[in-house]
Amino acid sequence: MNKGVEWAVHACALLAPLGAGRGLSLAALADYHGVPLPYMAKQMQLLSKAGIVRTSRGHTGGYALARPPQEISLWDIKQAVDGSAPAFRCTEIRQKGPCAVPRADCRAPCAIAAAFSRAENAYRDLLRAIRLSDILSDVTGEGNAQHMLGMLRWYEANVTVLPEKKPKAPAS
Repeated sequence: MNKGVEWAVHACALLAPLGAGRGLSLAALADYHGVPLPYMAKQMQLLSKAGIVRTSRGHTGGYALARPPQEISLWDIKQAVDGSAPAFRCTEIRQKGPCAVPRADCRAPCAIAAAFSRAENAYRDLLRAIRLSDILSDVTGEGNAQHMLGMLRWYEANVTVLPEKKPKAPAS
């Protein structure tokens, strides 16, 4: 899994407590996590393309969650940033080498591929079951009271009111 998944989940967790019409700039998201702006931009573009965050342009623009945190799973975020390709890819190594199993005898996946497939399915199911809302208190509650106060001050200084989306003009 690429490190962008971690950055994306943390960015979504940072956006989750904001009320409707509120957001954070790309610069604020990158700065908060100490991540280079271009790398955070890439993750946020992927989240936007997947419909997890929405963007507003302009000097007061930024990012906000596109759906409530209880409707966003960790799998949604992982898939948006890292895709859905399985972690294990069977190359049928059992059919190679001096003691290769004949292709005709390889009708079913090998036991190793089957085990990885079961593990992958369990992993995906677990990530689908964990909602962003399920982990918010753990993520935002990390640290002591002084850390929490610092977070609140940071939010006060960085949260922006996003411009309202203008309805699209009807096609003529």
